[in-house]
Amino acid sequence: MSPFGGFLMPIQYSGIIDEHRAVRTAVGMFDLSHMGQFVMTGDGVPEWLDTLTVNEVATMRPGQARYNVFTNEAGGALDDTIIYRLPSHWLVVVNASNSAKMWAWLGGGAGKPSGVSIDDRTPRSALIALQGPRSIELLQPLTSVDLKSIKYYHAVEGVVDGVKAEIARTGYTGEDGFELFIAASDAERLWDKLSVEGPRVGLRPAGLGARDVLRLEAGMPLYGHELDETITPLQAGLDWAVKLDKPGFVGKQALLDQRSRGGYDRIAGLIMDGRAPARAGYRVFVGDLAAGEIRSGSPAPALGGKNIATALVSSGVAAPGTQIEVEIRGQRHAAHVVALPFYKRSR
Repeated sequence: MSPFGGFLMPIQYSGIIDEHRAVRTAVGMFDLSHMGQFVMTGDGVPEWLDTLTVNEVATMRPGQARYNVFTNEAGGALDDTIIYRLPSHWLVVVNASNSAKMWAWLGGGAGKPSGVSIDDRTPRSALIALQGPRSIELLQPLTSVDLKSIKYYHAVEGVVDGVKAEIARTGYTGEDGFELFIAASDAERLWDKLSVEGPRVGLRPAGLGARDVLRLEAGMPLYGHELDETITPLQAGLDWAVKLDKPGFVGKQALLDQRSRGGYDRIAGLIMDGRAPARAGYRVFVGDLAAGEIRSGSPAPALGGKNIATALVSSGVAAPGTQIEVEIRGQRHAAHVVALPFYKRSR
């Protein structure tokens, strides 16, 4: 256990490798109740959020979820989020480490329209994630909702084992799965029920250690590493989420200028050629020239234990196949740049 975002969080239960294997082959269950949950109501919500984020919000259909990034005037990321459009409200899920900052921003400095209401339901809510190829097999007997009918990045309201839930087909592991938003008062009972049902599908409870390895293999950014207030979504490789043709939003001009200039540092994936692990903060070199630094690093069980990493590097170094070196305790170790993600599940 370890403090994280104001919560005491599990780093591991049975072990990171065991939990990782469960998610990739069966089901892993995560307690994600530390994530910030902001409920928004009012006709002006989508248009307002469109002025604060890089991806489109107003075009979202009922039941849809969409990845998005709140940006500052310089184009840096205030936070990355998933926004859900549900029947009676909008749900914005933010990172625990940014929850207080984003609450202050959305409630004050972001110019909230008078007809929009925001509720921080985080203290009253819980979030249980089931991730892995056998998630439907575990969850379907406990709900009347047809889980197969829920498309990826969509959500519905329903009941799971008598517990009211928002059931979202989203996740942070690179696998299929569901995230269950429920009342905090129901969380322990539902967790226990899923734990009892779990052995028939190989369920393992999983902690932050496995979650970090899984998201890194899947090429998903972690705030504070691949994204922060000085790293823009363009630098993070999130061009697909940056809709520069939508009307004005905070940071749009800075992002337009950055894209126009080109040549900016960007996040790249790399694999170590040897057994030395790359860790956050290690420097990256091409010959004698410093070219950037490692942002995340870990052995990757899905790649046979190879050491993988992301690095923020100069644009000329980011192309797949580029040979680089990582300085580890004063010695240089060979590595090469690869395209992200490192791992992609078979459909």
